[in-house]
Amino acid sequence: MTAKIRLYVDQPLGQGQTVPLDRDQAHYLFSVMRLGPGDRVTLFNGRDGEWQAGVTDAGKRGGELTCLSQSRPLMMPPDLWLLFAPIKKARTDFIVEKAAEMGARRILPVQTEHTNSDRIRQDRLQAHAVEAAEQCGGTFVPEVADLVALSTLLSDWPEDRRLMLCDEAEAGAGRALSDAPRGPWAILIGPEGGFSAAERARLHALPFVHVVSLGPRILRADTAAVAAMTLWQQALGDWG
Repeated sequence: MTAKIRLYVDQPLGQGQTVPLDRDQAHYLFSVMRLGPGDRVTLFNGRDGEWQAGVTDAGKRGGELTCLSQSRPLMMPPDLWLLFAPIKKARTDFIVEKAAEMGARRILPVQTEHTNSDRIRQDRLQAHAVEAAEQCGGTFVPEVADLVALSTLLSDWPEDRRLMLCDEAEAGAGRALSDAPRGPWAILIGPEGGFSAAERARLHALPFVHVVSLGPRILRADTAAVAAMTLWQQALGDWG
């Protein structure tokens, strides 16, 4: 029987492997969820798949779980990055959570000329990605990178990775994804103020950029991220 509680841990998982719990994890399992010795917990670490584990030690300041059997292997998402310009805190959190749920392999906040935020809490956003994976049943947790300038990222762009550019100036136009090749991709969502003229000109001139329209209306950045990932997953991802 699969346990109802899923918990992300950073320790290796395998048959008979013991997993020590820190104080926060022990408090959640034993004080909040009222588990005790013999109860089951589902574990994953983003590397070794999903495992069923039993509680072997339940303490107030710590505890221990023991892996019993693997319930699912590691399921890697498509090789898709999501690039977005950070916005207000709650909406940035939303973008990271939905990107993790919808199958992004890597999440990269980017600084553009019109980006409203000039700093992020990478550790907090990574925690949101972990929580999203726990709740949606994922076995992989995408990396949330630290904030990087878009110009720097483009200057060192991998030759084999295509970039889907969601440009509000192309509303109602753009190219379809149906005939686009599979392989490594990234999606770029612009800032609330839009790309600058210089950024737009540079992006449109790059050979690996594939300009896509998200419809006749200008979308908010968080809505655009979900819409763009939906389009890409249906055409080139693992939803088919």
